[in-house]
Amino acid sequence: MQEQFIKYLKEKSQNNTSFVDEIADVLDIGYDAAYRRINLKTNLSLEESVALARHYKISLNKLFEVGSSNSIVTELPPQPKNEKALEMYFKVSLQNVLPLTKLKSAEIVWSGKDISLFHTLTDNHLARYKMYVWLKDLDLEMAKSQISFDDWSKTIPDSLLESAFALGSVYKNVNISELWNDNTVTGTLQQILYYFEAGLVSKDIALKICDDVHEVINQTEKQTIEQSIGSPNNNTFFHLYKCDLHMLTNTVMVRTPHKKVFYSPFTVLSYFKIEHQDTCEMMNDFLNKQMSNSKLLATSGERDRTLFFKTIHKKISIAKERINMDYKMTFL
Repeated sequence: MQEQFIKYLKEKSQNNTSFVDEIADVLDIGYDAAYRRINLKTNLSLEESVALARHYKISLNKLFEVGSSNSIVTELPPQPKNEKALEMYFKVSLQNVLPLTKLKSAEIVWSGKDISLFHTLTDNHLARYKMYVWLKDLDLEMAKSQISFDDWSKTIPDSLLESAFALGSVYKNVNISELWNDNTVTGTLQQILYYFEAGLVSKDIALKICDDVHEVINQTEKQTIEQSIGSPNNNTFFHLYKCDLHMLTNTVMVRTPHKKVFYSPFTVLSYFKIEHQDTCEMMNDFLNKQMSNSKLLATSGERDRTLFFKTIHKKISIAKERINMDYKMTFL
């Protein structure tokens, strides 16, 4: 196992001088100690193996490939448990996406149980409301408080907004394929109604958030027709599929010419990052099968596309009617 691992590190190394010196620097050990590890005379400790894996930016699965084929190692993102951590979550996500903008054939696939960050992180009430909902779920102090969205939105740090909008903007430069169904918007509408009925969002703001959702859907329809999120000159594509056969899960798959990675959700904003290539191929095959059983709305015909978006707009309008009805039913 160590022999295979050292061989893999040599292939990843960009040091044009001495591989032994490089290992010694990473592990903060002497030349002779590094030499003994490279030549298998001394075993690498787990801590040393992890340090080398991090330095060479390789999957920790490489350390355990000789083990059970049914076991893989996953990675967790930063946990956005407060405003500072949410800002860091956006910044780390941005750093993960930026390299994809330099690869013409890189692609992100989104299985949309909910509307993706690609569409919602813009300068509007909806983006701010999404952050409020996430923090109410993840920040224990905020969960205990009765602060309304109207009040909280006045105190959002500029740095948090800037990091969110920067992440939303970078997706314009990446190829994206998304799978939606008629219920993809439902989760967002349920969140609006929940906090409105709890008295934590005012009627006027709740209606404005719904209007932002209308606008997101209008913009998504335009992008679907044009098959592009950014300007037509940036040479990236946007493909939206209507999937009626399978349940959608908010899984994110990143495909490049060199490797595949996917992110499997398990709590709010938390994902398991999977780099094990055999597992990634299984997920990739499943998503491809989903797309093959779905309608690509850019080419399915105007009737199907118009009916799909009209159905979503109707759901948003029903949510607005409910907000207005609940407001009229109050007794003052």
